[in-house]
Amino acid sequence: MTVSRSLQRRAGPTICMLTVGIFLFVAAFARGESPKQASSLAELVAMFDSSGCRECHEKIYEQWEKSHHARPLMGMENWIFMAPYLKRGPLAVKAGEKATKANFPCFKCHLPQVNYATDEVAAEIAEAILKDDKSTIRKLNIGCLVCHNAKAIVHGRAEKDVIYGNKDIPDHQGHVVKKSPLMKDSLMCGQCHGLGPNLEFETPVQCATLYGSYLHAYIPCGGTQTCQGCHMKNADHYMPPDFNRRDELSARLRESLPLEVQTLAYTFQPVEDKLFPMVIVKTKITSKAGHRIPDG
Repeated sequence: MTVSRSLQRRAGPTICMLTVGIFLFVAAFARGESPKQASSLAELVAMFDSSGCRECHEKIYEQWEKSHHARPLMGMENWIFMAPYLKRGPLAVKAGEKATKANFPCFKCHLPQVNYATDEVAAEIAEAILKDDKSTIRKLNIGCLVCHNAKAIVHGRAEKDVIYGNKDIPDHQGHVVKKSPLMKDSLMCGQCHGLGPNLEFETPVQCATLYGSYLHAYIPCGGTQTCQGCHMKNADHYMPPDFNRRDELSARLRESLPLEVQTLAYTFQPVEDKLFPMVIVKTKITSKAGHRIPDG
């Protein structure tokens, strides 16, 4: 009996702590409940419509409109670059209606809000891609709500109707703005630009590795810039480069990868009646970029 009472005395606080722990876990899980799933493409577009941000943030919105984030499914020269992947290769589907979030991994980064939609929406997007329906594809973008809500939290889920930024703003045009340390961290960009391998899909894939080269090469060699420091100076939401603007792209590449060339021309005369024009070319390319080029 003495042993039994001793165990009871010791077990009492333990059971109490366990009960409290379970309660806190359930409460946390309830706060992070699965987000609503859009059942149509139109509903998904409406859920992530950021046009209302333009009223107060016009300059930022206009910068973003010119960026690749405003057209993440469109490639260079105004073509839908995903079509070839859906038609052939390991990611191909027999028909657009067969596409799902699990068998077409490109959506993970090029349209991450698909996680808030059903597989029927993924199929609807795939059909638009295969039909070269540019008017529909142009409605899909990585807008304000993707970065400032859906992708702004990495441990847990973002709170509904909360905008995340660099500081807390209790009342911001009807929205609560909460500080997220991620907004100034390169991991914010690394979520799409170079994580993997992506083993959660039916066909595992490794696409962009840019963030990996940033972590494994640039930082160990003494680099101190963040992604935002180079690509979003002064909070510029244009986020260069734009691969459609060749002059701008060339200038940026020359700055990031300066090329030095030294040459020496001479004539080689092995025998009296034979002359051979010769040239020595010495080149040096120095990488000032924060990651390997090319990459995504």
